[in-house]
Amino acid sequence: MLKIIDITAPDINNGNGCRVTLWVAGCIHHCKGCHNQWTWKFEQGRDFKVYRREIFEELSNWLDKEYIEGLTLSGGDPLSQNEEALTELYTIIEWFRQRYPQKNIWLYTGYTKEAIDNSSNEMMKKVVNSIDVLVDGPYIEEKRDICHTPFRGSTNQRIIYINKKYEKS
Repeated sequence: MLKIIDITAPDINNGNGCRVTLWVAGCIHHCKGCHNQWTWKFEQGRDFKVYRREIFEELSNWLDKEYIEGLTLSGGDPLSQNEEALTELYTIIEWFRQRYPQKNIWLYTGYTKEAIDNSSNEMMKKVVNSIDVLVDGPYIEEKRDICHTPFRGSTNQRIIYINKKYEKS
């Protein structure tokens, strides 16, 4: 089951513009020096199935605001989830797409795009193919550089435009 730890807004640290960030519980990567260690435990947070209506209301209260550019999925690792939780995450993405077609979705993961593409996990691929921007790769403390790599913690992490509409020229 998908667990939601928090929803923060307005957020200018996790993607372009003012955003809403949905913090998902659970991460298998446990990167040394991670500043989101509080999100690693899978059992914490609100069960999406139980609190679905409240979570959608809370998201809508922020996403309805004109100045909010989109939704960021972070954590933990949104892709470190089991099949059931990934399906629930996809439900959130579908809801967002129907309600906010003019806004975009960013997703942070410790997996590389290549690992995702080569994975046998079809739901993980479906989630990634339904977002606009992927920030991939584990945080590597020895490659920390927050001055020259906006929206990333270390230089190995990449911003990948799944939807080329958002790629800068």
